[in-house]
Amino acid sequence: MFKEMAFISYYFHWPEHEVLGLDHATRRRWCREISSINASITPSEGRKEKSILDMSPSPQW
Repeated sequence: MFKEMAFISYYFHWPEHEVLGLDHATRRRWCREISSINASITPSEGRKEKSILDMSPSPQW
């Protein structure tokens, strides 16, 4: 959750309480959208850019 919060806050400059107010599915959706935008505007020179969701380990619960 902290990686998702940091990712969204970094790109959108949303305060902590707003990001915490989002449910998990909505936070992950925003992370996918931000990653998609980054991939479309960042030249990758033939390599696939990773999204924040690719880097997050599975929850340990």
